[in-house]
This record gives sequence, structure tokens and C-alpha cells, in this order.
Amino acid sequence: METIIPIKGAVSYQLTLDPTVWIFDDRKLDLNTYFTTQDVEEDSDIKYMREVGAHWSREIMEGATFPPTLKSERKFDRKGMETGTFGIELSHFLKNAEIKPEATKIVLECKDGQEYPFTIEEANTLILKYSQDGKPLLEDGPIHVLLRDGSNLDNPIKNVSAIRAE
Repeated sequence: METIIPIKGAVSYQLTLDPTVWIFDDRKLDLNTYFTTQDVEEDSDIKYMREVGAHWSREIMEGATFPPTLKSERKFDRKGMETGTFGIELSHFLKNAEIKPEATKIVLECKDGQEYPFTIEEANTLILKYSQDGKPLLEDGPIHVLLRDGSNLDNPIKNVSAIRAE
């Protein structure tokens, strides 16, 4: 299968990634806006107080609400999914694979035999682009690898076939 990407090597759990299902993942990033908006670090205490205050105000105005049931209240933006450009951070998958302590780098293996090594810290900042204008990356995919700062946006790492921890 050309769309499956294994995470292998010095990991506790070897994973197989299937980018075709990430469109429904809540962790996806909208790459049309990701590199143009500024990330503002917010103090965790201030964020907590703001969220608790909003919850308290909502309960006073509306009464208590109960969590969603099996019939989820979550709605998907179908139009956005059909036309959007999306990615997901590699760090989520590296965390689940549990990189062994002796590993010092992550290597991206490509179909043409090229390899791109990154330190563990650098690899945790990589973004896996899996969709362009609502379409999967079939021709030179299944993913393109982008740096978090967007410096390789016009020239991403393409044709990735495996991710290896060493």
C-alpha cells in the first residue's frame, strides 16, 4: 500500500500511519492559515481563569449542560474538508510510538532512497501535510513534510515512505 507510512526503528511501538483518515482528526491544522497567523503564548493560569469564568457565566445564563451522548454534537465543516489544505504534527505519532531513550534522531526515508535526518526535538516540530485543496497528495505523497516555521513551504520533503528512529 502506497499510502501507509510505518514508524519503525528504536520505538516501543511500531506504528503504521494512514494519512487518508486524518481528515477527520481533531488535531489537524489548516495550513491555509497556519503559517500566516501568529501564535501567542498565553499564561496557563490566565487561560484557566478565562475558561472557568466563561463556563461559570454560561451556567448562570443557560443552566448546566451535560456532555454529548453517543449522537455526537460535533459538526464537520464538509465544504472546508472538501477544499482545505491540511496537515498534522508528527509529534502526536512520535509520542504514541514511544521513542526509546537511546534514539538520538528521526530519519525520513523517501521512495527515491534519500534520507532526511532530524534530531528528536526538530522532528517533534515537523508538520505532515496530507491534503492540498481537499485532495490527497497522490502524485508525490502520501505526505509532504513541512518545517514549523514554513521555510520549506515551497519545497517540502516529498515521497516519504517511512519514518525511522535511530
